Amino acid sequence: MKTRRNLLVAILAAALLWFYMFSPWTAGRPNFWLVMCCSAVILTTLAVSFTPKDERKIRIERPLLQIVAGVAIAFALWGIFWIGDKASQWLFAFARPEVDAVYSMKTGLPVWLIGLLLLVLIGPAEEFFWRGYVQKTFTKLFAGKRAADCAFIATAAIYALVHIWSFNFMLIMAALVAGLVWGFIYRICPKALPALIISHALWDLLVFVLLPI
Repeated sequence: MKTRRNLLVAILAAALLWFYMFSPWTAGRPNFWLVMCCSAVILTTLAVSFTPKDERKIRIERPLLQIVAGVAIAFALWGIFWIGDKASQWLFAFARPEVDAVYSMKTGLPVWLIGLLLLVLIGPAEEFFWRGYVQKTFTKLFAGKRAADCAFIATAAIYALVHIWSFNFMLIMAALVAGLVWGFIYRICPKALPALIISHALWDLLVFVLLPI
């Protein structure tokens, strides 16, 4: 019961924080990146607090492979999004304007600082929270042989849905695709969490700063 309650509190906290960051009534107040950093700290704190003490340490097995895999996943995901962007522009007239709206958030701080925050705080914190805590906890709570599959689907769906208040179809779909990729990898190999943290951080840096789509 306590585990279920803690997970609900954490998800509601994420939903409220994403509402504040992305809704048209609150977005940019006071500064998107400041709120994003605060959200990363809050969610990481909740995840650590709600995780049993004996499970808080992330065991890094085969660190070199984790790094290589993390980099490979990040670039592969960037490629998926590049292809998806071209296809969506061909299919939907609204696609590019909505993507541009996402990139319009890249203001308020120097680009180098945004990149640094994405790499060392925001990206790692999101992956630790969504896969390292939410999906892992869902797996424990769901019963039966399909528990891990249900946890994977539920986490990816919630990760996409918390972006709904942006009213930006492309952003919601981007969150869904990324969540499915990272979630599926975690589903088949939970020990790859360090690689997923690296990939999320590097992908954020690539798509927002180094190689915008």
